[in-house]
Amino acid sequence: MEKKQTSEAVQTHNKPQRAWYVLRAISGKEAKVKEVLDGAIKNSDLGNYVFQVLIPTEKVLTIKNGKKVVKEKNLYSGYVFVECILVGEVQHELVNTTNVIDFLKGRGKDAKPEPLRESEVMRMLGTADDINENAEDAANDFMVGEIVKINDGAFSGFHGKITDVLPEKKKIRIVVKIFDRETPMELEYSKVERE
Repeated sequence: MEKKQTSEAVQTHNKPQRAWYVLRAISGKEAKVKEVLDGAIKNSDLGNYVFQVLIPTEKVLTIKNGKKVVKEKNLYSGYVFVECILVGEVQHELVNTTNVIDFLKGRGKDAKPEPLRESEVMRMLGTADDINENAEDAANDFMVGEIVKINDGAFSGFHGKITDVLPEKKKIRIVVKIFDRETPMELEYSKVERE
């Protein structure tokens, strides 16, 4: 009876597991690859084996026409991350997707796609989240004396001057003129926009 349990354990161990793999794509075409694969996941049997397609991005703050603009930039240019079970035709289908060059593989002539280690996946996902959070904070680096427009609530459309910035609360204090009287308010970053 012990031998049977051992052989079952070996069979389970050899069964292809769900893991993250890296596809090499033509640089600049990563979003197109993701779009094609997402469509195939929804509309074919590929969805039974491919669970997520990810392009880690970071938000970059730029100034365009005097205004701050947040743009997304690929963290790993030329790479698309795919969570899947590589069985049967799945590998063939992924490699033959338009704009895909091949899997990122180990060295050697007969190298097979190597799954990312759990630590690499966690670092990749964590890094993308950390960078995006920091960029959102940077995009909202309001300054005392700056004029903002309220875009939500009862005072939507009113303009005010920033008197205090509270980054830990993600809020600002402004003074708004209402009926020729200065009225102080404390608002979340999301409730105001730059003029």
